[in-house]
Amino acid sequence: MLEKIKKSISYINSKTDFSPLIGIILGSGLANFADRVDIKQIIDFKDIPDFPRTTSEGHMGRMIFGSLENKIVVIMQGRHHFYEERDMNKVIYPVRVLKYLGIKYLILTNAAGSLNPGFRIGDLMIVSDHINMMPNPLAGIHYPEFGDRFPDMSEAYDRELVSLTGGIASRKGIPVREGCYVAVSGPTLETPKECQFYRTIGGDAIGMSTAPEVIAARQMGIKCLAISVITNSGIGIKADKTSHGEISARAERTLPRLAELIKNVIHALH
Repeated sequence: MLEKIKKSISYINSKTDFSPLIGIILGSGLANFADRVDIKQIIDFKDIPDFPRTTSEGHMGRMIFGSLENKIVVIMQGRHHFYEERDMNKVIYPVRVLKYLGIKYLILTNAAGSLNPGFRIGDLMIVSDHINMMPNPLAGIHYPEFGDRFPDMSEAYDRELVSLTGGIASRKGIPVREGCYVAVSGPTLETPKECQFYRTIGGDAIGMSTAPEVIAARQMGIKCLAISVITNSGIGIKADKTSHGEISARAERTLPRLAELIKNVIHALH
């Protein structure tokens, strides 16, 4: 994998000389966050050697370099999901590349279903922990260059970033929740009984991404913040019937609030 990553990095560096402080991964319906950035360079995933493409609806498949709040950022306008090819190495490959580009912080967003009866569609949830129900992305061949074989996950989501984000939300009057994200493989949405089970084991929201990327990032020492947009209800027998298209549309409607929150978090980072 390391040789492939070097090829990817070599190509990216041939197109831009930016050294980003912050990486941002945009989930379903949130691609237009990139419009808030002073864009300097756009690279399509398909043009980067060995870089996994995304086939999921609403994921544009572009890497965007630019400036936001006077910080150099690199934005992943879309992600590769486990359900696309059942290859966890491809899921975490972009995170490895972001590390070698120099990021210190990774901000992840996703569209998620509610497991907590107190949550409502349109809520923003700061992820404080996760339950990963997918294969662990670090299983298999160990590459010491990426970090420890057995990385600690007691603080998968950086406590200072979680606290910072909550404080900013409070000061700016942006309503937020905080909770545990359950990561499942998909691509089917969950049955009512599955939702009851995941709620019983401690989940507040559920989706098909984020946790594997965070695991890989934490192995490499990247500080992580994740924010879920609650786009559908999966609570008990009241689980609503919805489509991926509607989920993306609901996520997009939250973008002004989410963008304001992320911009202020980025302003505070150094």
